[in-house]
Formats: sequence, C-alpha cells, structure tokens
Amino acid sequence: MRTTSTLAVAAAAALALTACAPSSSPTTDPTTGAAGTETGAAEQPAADAVEVTVGMLTSLTGPLAAYGAAFQHGFEAGWDHVTDGSGQLDGFDVTFQWVDDQGNPDTGVTQFKDLVGKGVNIIAGSASSGIAAQLAEQAAQNEVLYISGPAATDALTGVNEFTFRSGRQTFQDVATAGTFLDDISGKKVTVFAQDNAFGQGNVAGVTAVLGGAGADVSSILVAEDATEFTPFATRIINEKPDLVFVAWAGATTGAMWEALGQQGVFDATTVVTGLGDVASYQAYGEASENLNFLNHYFAGAGGTDAEKAMVEYLEGKGQQADLFSPDGFLAAQMVAHAISEGGGQDVKEMIAALEGAKIDSVKGTVEIRAEDHAVIQPMYQVKLVNDGGTYKPELIDTVDAAAVAPPVAGQ
Repeated sequence: MRTTSTLAVAAAAALALTACAPSSSPTTDPTTGAAGTETGAAEQPAADAVEVTVGMLTSLTGPLAAYGAAFQHGFEAGWDHVTDGSGQLDGFDVTFQWVDDQGNPDTGVTQFKDLVGKGVNIIAGSASSGIAAQLAEQAAQNEVLYISGPAATDALTGVNEFTFRSGRQTFQDVATAGTFLDDISGKKVTVFAQDNAFGQGNVAGVTAVLGGAGADVSSILVAEDATEFTPFATRIINEKPDLVFVAWAGATTGAMWEALGQQGVFDATTVVTGLGDVASYQAYGEASENLNFLNHYFAGAGGTDAEKAMVEYLEGKGQQADLFSPDGFLAAQMVAHAISEGGGQDVKEMIAALEGAKIDSVKGTVEIRAEDHAVIQPMYQVKLVNDGGTYKPELIDTVDAAAVAPPVAGQ
C-alpha cells in the first residue's frame, strides 16, 4: 500500500452527529500517521499490475478529527486484513491519497473536485453528514464511486447510483432505541432534546421511525441556554411516557442527567440515548448505570474474526477500537471488493460488484443492499458498568440487522 497526504486550508465547521454525551476531539497531526503516511513495509506490486488511486477524504483536523482518525485507523486495519498483511491487492497497484476536509463542506467539495481532476474515480470517507450529502452530489455529477464513512444522514441511502456508505444511518440508530420496548406499537415515546437543529432533527427522526411503527411520539424541547432542568424532568414524569429518547450535547449535559435522576425519571420510565465514542463513556456521571444505550459499536461488541483482526492491528499500532473503526474497516473491504471484482477502472462495473455484496466484517455479515446501497447490519443494546471507578460498556443484546433495516429508499 502506498499513501500520500494533502492538507486543506479552509476553516472547520462543527456538526453534531448522534444523540450522545459530549466527547473530546483530540488534535490530529496530519503530517504524521493520522494523515496516512506509510503504515509499514509492503510487497511491491507486479510490473503489469493495474494502477488505481483511491481518494480518502475525511476530517483529519478540526472538530471531527477524532471521528476521522477512528475511520482512518479502521481503514488501515481493514486494508491490512483484506491483503493478508501484505498491503498489496493481487493484480493491482493501489495508492491511497488521504485528504483533510477539516469538517468544512466547502473544503470537502473543493478537495473532491481536485481528486476527480487528478483522475481519481474512487473516493471514500467523510465523518460529517453535511459534507457527505454534498459529496454524493459531486459523485453523481462526475460519475465516480463514492463510499461515505461515519456520516449518518439517511439522505445518502438511495440518493444516486454512485453513492454507497460504510457506516450505519440514523434510521438504524432510532430503530434500535425502539427495541428497548417489546412492542413499540401503541406506546408513548417522548423525545427530550435541546431546541436547536440537532434536537429538532432527532424529533423528526423519532417521529418518522418509531411513529411510523405505530408509536405516539411527542417532544419536550429545551432552550439551549437553559440551566435549570427540574421543571422539564417533572414534565416528563407527568406525561408518563413508555420510553424517553434523549438527544443532548454540550456543557449542560451533566446537569440535565442529574436533574432527571433527582426527580425519579429513571425509576418512572425507560430512558434511552446513544452511546458515542470512547471519550464519552465517563460523561454521564451518576446516571450512567440507569441509562439504556443504543450503540453502533464498541470494542468487543462484534465477537467476529474480523473484529479480532482489527483490534489486534490497532493495538499493535498503539491505537484502540472506537465507535467508527468498523466504518473504516468495512470501507477498506468495500474498496478491495470493488477493485477486485470490478477491475478498478470502470465505475459502473465497480458499482455492480458492490450492489448486493455480503461481506464478513467487524459487526458480522453485512449486506450492501442492491436497491439503495443501505448497509444492512446489526446494532447493539448497551449499558455502562462501573469497573473500579471507571465506566465501560457492556453488551445487553445484539439487535438483528433485519429488525432495524431501513425501508428501501424511494418505495
């Protein structure tokens, strides 16, 4: 495997991704391993190997750098896995060019166009839903294969024939929340969130997914500058919901959870939120052991050979498996499959190779649904347990992929 890096120069823009506690985004140095420098010695490709350049476009710096790093490290582990440690794909000379979008949509589009201008016809990455949506448009306009990474927006599924994804989507997050009740139909669900785009988006998502499954969905939205949450906790209890879906981020998270605990919300109903990356595990305070978490991934959840390979590779590099590591690993498997089965040159042939593919990956066997390119994959129910003063995730149940599969887009 040969890698190069390009650093963008535009300002970054923050974008919330999931309903989870605040997490730190450590600065990533794009001039070192995080920017895709050599990951180890690799065998030299054969002289007649087909040359293929893959653009890897994600956040290596900026507010989403931690997500971009998890995706990149997972990708490198995945490429090592599919090439049996050689770094070389039989019959092909594959070069990866890592590019930093800095979490900025305009930068992402500019970098995408630059890669296309250099003749790149396979591009993967993006941790930001806002960026990924614009890159999907560029993929269709330029007729190149685009595989999005951690970006969760449902809008990517079925948007065009050139766009795929390697991560989960919002529908699967919300549907997993519904599995904490035996039957969601006829149940009362309250969305408790901040009154901003993030919170309103979660209300819309829960209304569409759980409301669409027969739940009675209402919402309690709180001003972003609120600091007293007791009245809202009391309101939750008075509404007597069967399930409370919490979507919250920012500095008031701890005070919010404390208020819910003090007012007895955890005793009165089932409270569900999203478990984010490793940096968020200690952020819930005394509420930690009272919460039910929907989860895309945490280290150890998969229990597969692919997960074992990924964890061993990452640990060998002094890294750890995190929320979006499987997205990078699967992206590497998808890139390898598209190139091997589609020849690496003709985009339409590579698209055909991916459509309907079933891949044994970190979370188990996932399917790239042919009709709209959704990734049909299992999800997880998780709780946090106190281990010597530190909270760590523990698996409650694996939610079957079919149980949380989104409807086919456009139908």
